[in-house]
Amino acid sequence: MCRLYSNLKAIKIREKKLEIWLVSFLGGFVGCIFMDFTEEKMSKFGVSSGVTAAYIGRWVKGIVNGTFVHQDIAKVKKVKNEIRIGQFFHFVIGGGIVALFYPLFLTVIGFADSPNHLILAAIFGLATSVLPWFVLMPAFGWGVFGSKSPSGTMPVISPVLSHISYGFGIGLTLVTYYAVIT
Repeated sequence: MCRLYSNLKAIKIREKKLEIWLVSFLGGFVGCIFMDFTEEKMSKFGVSSGVTAAYIGRWVKGIVNGTFVHQDIAKVKKVKNEIRIGQFFHFVIGGGIVALFYPLFLTVIGFADSPNHLILAAIFGLATSVLPWFVLMPAFGWGVFGSKSPSGTMPVISPVLSHISYGFGIGLTLVTYYAVIT
């Protein structure tokens, strides 16, 4: 009987781990919507990283053609459907793939069973700010932290604010899900 209880407990733990991965995946899409909304509102106040869906689409098309780093993505010839490509890539990466690291993040920092997903996910979102600073902007030809980004942009603060809202979207999805389920 004890062994049966132990096996049932192990199955329950695995189900919970799978559950948080699936809900985080969904939360990543919600987070992307929050991020896009935040970026749109920030741009009305002059706060922008300069990154657009069109530039992301051009970059993705460049990767497909063998070019990962550009001299200046703004000077690269426009490609067909670049905005759609950029939006799709944004949601696949931000919505799906990056969000799947949230449960791992919780495990690494020792909060795997924490119910406080709003704060923890916002911190996770903040941590994902390194992606535009060290991957996207350098690949666009704008340097680390966007040091050579177009004038009038705010390549350091803009990703911080938009990525915190991304994390908040993940956290809100998890909090809502667990509030409805339990």
